[in-house]
Amino acid sequence: MTVERMQTEQQGGPIGQGSIASDARWLAAGAAGLLSAFLALWAFRALPGGALALWVSAMPLFMAGIGFGLPSLIAAIGVAAVAILLAGTMPMLGLFLAAFAAPVLTLVLAASLAPRNLAAPFAMLGVIPAFGIAIAAFMLADSPGGLEGELRRAAELGLSRLGLPAGEAMVAELVRVKAAAIGFWVMIALLVNAAAASSLLVRAGVIGRAPAWREARLPAWYLVLPALAALAWFAADAGSDAVPLSLLLALMVPVFLHGLAAFHRATRGLKGRAMLLGGAYAALLIFAVPMALAATGFGLFDIVNGNRGRPAPPPQS
Repeated sequence: MTVERMQTEQQGGPIGQGSIASDARWLAAGAAGLLSAFLALWAFRALPGGALALWVSAMPLFMAGIGFGLPSLIAAIGVAAVAILLAGTMPMLGLFLAAFAAPVLTLVLAASLAPRNLAAPFAMLGVIPAFGIAIAAFMLADSPGGLEGELRRAAELGLSRLGLPAGEAMVAELVRVKAAAIGFWVMIALLVNAAAASSLLVRAGVIGRAPAWREARLPAWYLVLPALAALAWFAADAGSDAVPLSLLLALMVPVFLHGLAAFHRATRGLKGRAMLLGGAYAALLIFAVPMALAATGFGLFDIVNGNRGRPAPPPQS
């Protein structure tokens, strides 16, 4: 049953002619906003299971946006913002809006521009964290050391709490990749939340089928962005290249994901495909850096050459 039919049956007429209480879009917005706010506040107050609650806070928002449209998502964000403001603090609201609401709104908006083409939201998985890093660097420009100074102090504090020596070499390496690592895990969390939300909506009959994430392809123009970040990194002075390096790493995240998707496409129709994919992901966990570089390289190759993977063989009788 489609959303339109659900709404028509509930309202007794075309969409939009019933009250808010009988419109599925606004009911979904209210439920999604309250649930998202509840999960975020649970995490912000460091209650048991808060880490899990933090990572799934975006899922209700995705369900509202993917299942019921952009107006429902905007209303859900408004409901969540009011709830967090009433039950929490302004910093909590700012963190929720920056880390969850704004990225989800951007991804859903990008997907709505071309519903059958996931290139735009795929590209946003790199643009959003890069934009966040750039904004943070601008806002912290007047603080001692800027963004790099704040990252250095955070790294030293984290190492001291773990009881590890805060050596200069270790701190310097953490500073160079910390911002990009945060952006990477936030984007992975958003991608997982979006996929899970789509799957739940399909099972509930709200949408016909989930977006084909494995078929998503980055547009060729996207490579201009990491190329510019790479130039900025090469031009930066030694010891003060954390921001351009973080921008480069953040912008390469979609290329890495594109490489994984391209590998899925390239192995389509092969015998023992499940074992091959399982072995590849196990190797990615064990040999993280070399396998991530290999996946990113394959993603670059696929973007430049337009390789759509091996076509599926005809069915055998």
